[in-house]
Amino acid sequence: MVDGHRTFVIVGGGLAGAKAAETLRAEGFTGRVILIGDEGEHPYERPPLSKGYLQGKESRDSVFVHEPGWYAQADVELHLGQSVVAVDRAGKSVRLGDGTVLHYDKLLLATGAEPRRLDIPGTGLAGVHHLRRLAHAERLRQVLTALGRENGQLVIAGAGWIGLEVAAAARGYGAEVTVVEPEPTALHQVIGPELGAIFTELHRDHGVRFHFGARLTEITGQDGMVLAVRTDDGEEHPAHAVLAAIGAAPRTGLAEAAGLALADRAKGGGIAVDASLRTSDPDVYAAGDVASAHHPLLDTALRVEHWANALNGGPAAARAMLGQEVSYDRVPYFFSDQYDLGMEYSGWAPAGSYDQVVLRGDAGRREFIAFWLKDRRVLAGMNVNVWDVTEQVQALIRSGAPVDPEALSDPSVPLTALVEQPTP
Repeated sequence: MVDGHRTFVIVGGGLAGAKAAETLRAEGFTGRVILIGDEGEHPYERPPLSKGYLQGKESRDSVFVHEPGWYAQADVELHLGQSVVAVDRAGKSVRLGDGTVLHYDKLLLATGAEPRRLDIPGTGLAGVHHLRRLAHAERLRQVLTALGRENGQLVIAGAGWIGLEVAAAARGYGAEVTVVEPEPTALHQVIGPELGAIFTELHRDHGVRFHFGARLTEITGQDGMVLAVRTDDGEEHPAHAVLAAIGAAPRTGLAEAAGLALADRAKGGGIAVDASLRTSDPDVYAAGDVASAHHPLLDTALRVEHWANALNGGPAAARAMLGQEVSYDRVPYFFSDQYDLGMEYSGWAPAGSYDQVVLRGDAGRREFIAFWLKDRRVLAGMNVNVWDVTEQVQALIRSGAPVDPEALSDPSVPLTALVEQPTP
């Protein structure tokens, strides 16, 4: 039985928002829970959009966080297909696009991110795609199927995780794929040149063509349809479809208009929150892709755009909204599946932050663990086709203790034995 004395409003109908609503009920909150999403779909998870669902291996129903009937059973009020256009912090209310005003006691902003757009001629042509929402994935799945049937050409701008996962899906359908990337390897800024080269070769082995050191400057077409792309080094590539996979930007418009503190854009932007995911307003919280949280373990502000952050951040924010002590210090984690390669990455080692990469296992067979080190301390680890080691990798990261790189590279040495004991 819901009482109307307290109302918690969640803006954002993705994984973070849905898991926050679930946690509020699981923790015994009996007030109103209102979940607002600007898509007409019930909350869903995004990884399948570039993996199983896009590949045709998973059904549409498999992407949803909860069964549709769960929300009514849990007394979660859904406002789907509705945008929040304003937050009134003084009046503690949000206004929807249809004029509805909803009052809150606590507010969670889980507005996510949106794909960055190509700012070049030709982006209005039919056949130019982005991938962020279920509708995008549905459309792209149909396109990849047709390209495979007709031996068509897909050009992908960007060799990040989304670009590579779509490339793998496209090759699975039989489409021809060219990836245009300004850096010298795939995933160069994410995992560095050492591991980026391994992923580059993986895709080349499956027939993907790369054009490194270049950016798209124009998409050309005829009768409104894509025909080719041009790059800033004068090259031209035939294309029947183009995917812009050049990153995502946090959706901070509501927070900015409401006067909430934002993180430095040069460091990833987002809504600035503390370790309890509280914004500069004590009654407003943020979680998921949009939140730039102070990470207690890493001692830095960090905005993470991955599934695990939404999965765990939403519940953490919900508990904080209930007044519980929360210190959100999860080690960042994500996973990827490309062809016969599966990987899990834990930690945070952006370009320039590490001084050594150590490989443990057989990189040639793509069965290994990679570690990024700084001053012999493990910043991040990625297991490739090696399983059930995530907890051990994360324990090394959490310890902050120096390790012996030679022992780290030796598969015969248990990971649990690698943390050096402090000298008495």
